[in-house]
Formats: sequence, C-alpha cells, structure tokens
Amino acid sequence: MASKTNPFTFFQQVRAETAKVAWPTRRETLITSMMVFVMVILAALFFFAVDQILGWGVGALLSLGN
Repeated sequence: MASKTNPFTFFQQVRAETAKVAWPTRRETLITSMMVFVMVILAALFFFAVDQILGWGVGALLSLGN
C-alpha cells in the first residue's frame, strides 16, 4: 500500500510533473482543432449520404411489396 503524503508535498509533486509536460503551441492547437472540425464535417457528409442511399434502397424494396 502506498504511504500517505501530506497535501503540500503532493501539490509540489503535481507541479513538478506538469512542468515536464510538452504543451502544444497556439498554432498546433489551432491546426489540430481545424483538422478535427474538417473530419467531423466529412464524417457527417459520409453518414448522411449512406443514410440517404440506404433509405432509398429500403424504400425501393418496400414498394415492391405493394
């Protein structure tokens, strides 16, 4: 079992660990965000097209039964 640390030591350790993190630059964050938005739009268009095609196909199959 881990030994207990006092809160002051814990926050010192947290601060030391966050100093080691390689934070992205503002430019990297903006580029990555734009890439995410573009991929979301492409995925939405793809699934919309697939939904329309499948809906048309099911409608055609159901109309055969009339």
